[in-house]
Amino acid sequence: MYNEIEKLQTKSKKQLNYIAALCFFLMTFFYSASAKAQCAMCRAALESEGNQTKSQAVNDGIVYLMAIPYILAAIVGYVVYRMYIKKKTT
Repeated sequence: MYNEIEKLQTKSKKQLNYIAALCFFLMTFFYSASAKAQCAMCRAALESEGNQTKSQAVNDGIVYLMAIPYILAAIVGYVVYRMYIKKKTT
């Protein structure tokens, strides 16, 4: 009986840790999506034209391009983590 309770508590802790990590990742991702980033050459080219819509589109494109490697690294890290946990339990 005690072992079953201990297993349920361990499972609950793992689920809570997973949910906390997921929330942290989502908050971090969406917070960084609002960042404004431009290289100096892009900024100079866009400021001279005076087109705000175009400069906003370039800003968004840079942020999305910046986010993709982090998302891929997170996916690879998660897969490695799952493999490590699976190997540890067996």
